[in-house]
Amino acid sequence: MNEPPAGASGPGRPGVGSRPVRTDAGLTASTAVRYALVPAPRLSLDAVARRSGLHPDLIRRFVALGLIDAERDAAGHLVFDPTAPAVLARIQRLRTGLCLNYASIGLVLDLLDRISLLEAALRGRGTRSETPPWT
Repeated sequence: MNEPPAGASGPGRPGVGSRPVRTDAGLTASTAVRYALVPAPRLSLDAVARRSGLHPDLIRRFVALGLIDAERDAAGHLVFDPTAPAVLARIQRLRTGLCLNYASIGLVLDLLDRISLLEAALRGRGTRSETPPWT
């Protein structure tokens, strides 16, 4: 009857629940919630529209298509990362430079992101082969 709720930390069970368990190596055995000391700066839809030179309705369409990430604040308005104007400029360059529709732009953006991740992984490994990669 006086049992603690499931997942609660008891006197004989340190580390069970939301508290992380430290091992000898200093690593946490369970995930802990981390809070930012300073809130991340966010841009409103109007600020992103002014910085990118695009109409807010077009930006809303990009969010609906999944071309750019956005969140909703407490009032329900769209808020963006500070990098959103650069992402929108990239989308516009692909649209005008390659004459791609928005669905294909999403595919191209995904492929470009995967390529950059693979290149970063190769740079991180620091291994080089005897033959150049282009042969």
